[in-house]
Amino acid sequence: MSHSNHVSLDVAIMGREFRVSCPEDEREGLLHAVSYLDRKMREIRDAGRVIGLERIAIMAALNITHDFLAARPAEPDMHAYRARLDQLTNLLDQALAPQDNLF
Repeated sequence: MSHSNHVSLDVAIMGREFRVSCPEDEREGLLHAVSYLDRKMREIRDAGRVIGLERIAIMAALNITHDFLAARPAEPDMHAYRARLDQLTNLLDQALAPQDNLF
């Protein structure tokens, strides 16, 4: 397991400065996340429906979380997969049974 060096970055979200630390190899991803969050928070602020930085941050977090959860594939139904695999196995056994008589 490799340990990358951590870097400290000064970032701005809605005009407020924050110092954050992350592994060096995740720097670009963090900067992308900061930019995305800043953009989402500004969209909420500019829509004028939510006032206050804390409320804007919570609404942005809820919107981003909702988008993330909606984009995830549903959990697979393992019972249905197993049942289908059993059906296919039975079909293969039936198809191959006549082959047993050849040897």
